Amino acid sequence: MDSARQRWQRLAPEAELLTPAGRGPFPTVLIFHGCGGVRQHLHDYARAAVAVGWAALLIDSFTPRGWSRDHAKMLVCTGLRFRGGQRAGDVLAAIAGARRLPLVDPDRLVLAGWSHGAWAIMDLWASRLDRPGAVGLSDAATVSLEGVRGAFLAYPYVGLASASRGGRPWPRALTLLSVVPRRDHLASVRRHMRALASAVAAGSEVAIWGVDATHAFDEPGLMARIMRYDEALSRESMGRFAGFLDRFTRPARSAPRP
Repeated sequence: MDSARQRWQRLAPEAELLTPAGRGPFPTVLIFHGCGGVRQHLHDYARAAVAVGWAALLIDSFTPRGWSRDHAKMLVCTGLRFRGGQRAGDVLAAIAGARRLPLVDPDRLVLAGWSHGAWAIMDLWASRLDRPGAVGLSDAATVSLEGVRGAFLAYPYVGLASASRGGRPWPRALTLLSVVPRRDHLASVRRHMRALASAVAAGSEVAIWGVDATHAFDEPGLMARIMRYDEALSRESMGRFAGFLDRFTRPARSAPRP
């Protein structure tokens, strides 16, 4: 079983850090892709973060494991392997690793996940980290979550095997902005609300953007009925993402706390 440091050492070579001009350290958003891997629109979100003075750290969970996009679509997107509770270890390890990077302000971190990546973030926050082997790491309890100010959740997977599916309170609170598509083929709006109730029950501040769109509406090239790209809503989503980050731009002592 990996320690958090070992997991980050595995992920770090494929991670990409974008920063604004200046010396830093910078408030930083950690970006976790969906089950299709790192796609171009996530780089667009990263640039939107940089435009408002944030660094963006894109975490690739697949390439370090030797998984191709086809492999991920066949096994990860279908839920046969690497579910959110397992990937939560990547999120925790990335938090630990990011805190040690010289250009990253460890007191101003935001997590951002799309679909499977949002599932992993939610499962991490739903997990008790004081148990041996929590989220697949040998030392999860030693990783500090101080400085993690909030999470942007784009159409999170909240179905079967999601730790938040039943609405049980999370062990800790977190300020959230969740993007909930009304035509999400993977979960009804009611199911999204039930999952987010887990965060509310923990005392989280939760904002919801209900959007008349499909799952993955912000990924260019998707033209199927169940997943269709919407350029205008994609631009709005990036604007809301940047606005959410801007809430936490002030120094940590005056930043909003969960």
